Amino acid sequence: MTIPSTSSSTSSSSAAAPATPSQRFPVAALSVLALTGFLLISTETMPAGVLPQTAAGLGTSEALVGQFVSAYALGTIVVTVPAVALTRRWPRKPLLVVALVAFLVANTATALSSDVALSLVARFVAGGCSGLLWAMMAGYAIRIAPPATAGRALSLIAVGAPVGIAFGTPLGAWLGAALDWRWAFGGLSVLALLVLVLVAVLVPAAAGQDAAAAHRPARQVLRIPAVALVLAAIVAWMLGNSTAYTYVAPFVRAGGSGVSLGPLLLTFGLASIAGIALTAALVDIRPRVLSLGCTGAFALAGAALVLLPTSAPAVYGAVAVWGVAFGGASPQLQRPLAAVGGEDADVANSFLPVAFNLAIFGAGVLGAVVLGAGGARWLPLALTVFGGAAFAVLAVGSRTIWPARPHLA
Repeated sequence: MTIPSTSSSTSSSSAAAPATPSQRFPVAALSVLALTGFLLISTETMPAGVLPQTAAGLGTSEALVGQFVSAYALGTIVVTVPAVALTRRWPRKPLLVVALVAFLVANTATALSSDVALSLVARFVAGGCSGLLWAMMAGYAIRIAPPATAGRALSLIAVGAPVGIAFGTPLGAWLGAALDWRWAFGGLSVLALLVLVLVAVLVPAAAGQDAAAAHRPARQVLRIPAVALVLAAIVAWMLGNSTAYTYVAPFVRAGGSGVSLGPLLLTFGLASIAGIALTAALVDIRPRVLSLGCTGAFALAGAALVLLPTSAPAVYGAVAVWGVAFGGASPQLQRPLAAVGGEDADVANSFLPVAFNLAIFGAGVLGAVVLGAGGARWLPLALTVFGGAAFAVLAVGSRTIWPARPHLA
């Protein structure tokens, strides 16, 4: 999900977790980790693609089914940081396998459940597993790759998230419309089983952090000024994104543009991939300009959706800009987290999925409130309001967030 820069990530993570990486670039193993990212992001966003079908199947409201996203996010918020702190010295592969098994069980429970309360509990558990998996994957990639190729390794595993948005959620929406919403979640369980087998066969073992090294408590890492600023920007940026994305189906209906949900989600996902490519090209040479430009474009896309909801070309164009602007958010903000975390980079990085999902949890609630007030067409305004807030945080704190090479900002 994240792409720290090669220089900062390599030094901090390797210091925190010495390992003996292979001299060959582990394409197969890193591809499996990318597939894991695809699985996690598809599972997280799946309710957005099958919101009407799930609500009808469970005999409840779309607003309540929207809380499937919030429950997943809450699991990540509650579990990730303590789980990473407790397991930082554990061997990575057994931990990866255990987290995937628990994730598989929880998602299968969601697919089979006919009780909304049980489904919400299952989503909470799946979210907790997801947070642990996201937090450990970047460090895992660095541990198993040759030191000189850390940037390539991180870029490869980061592909899974936007591809999941581009194809995973739209495919689930198609399955939900053509067959039943349970097929969408059931398909994710089959994929999770496949990932588990591939991890067992193709992903090499990796050590945890050095038990002899001194590590700061998580609360001290959180107090690092750059960490706090980055997390504030992440929460704002993601809150805007998830509020609009989770309830995109009601917005499309309310707008009257005639746009189909599946192609619109595909447009967003493909644009997100372009956003990751843009980020990979610029994050090491113009990090400040890149992040400010993306948050600014993100805010403008929301304004366009609010002002031109009946125009199909405008909706597709604004969603494409939205996708490009948000696609690289995680790698852009992971970079300074890894740089300032030092030997505690894994713990600093663990706050990233927590911040993302804190925003997702809030977005599920905020979107439900807006829907209840009958204002679905106003949901994209969240992109403008919270994108503008993220822009302001990054602009004011830019010299703290990117202190190493201000002349490249």
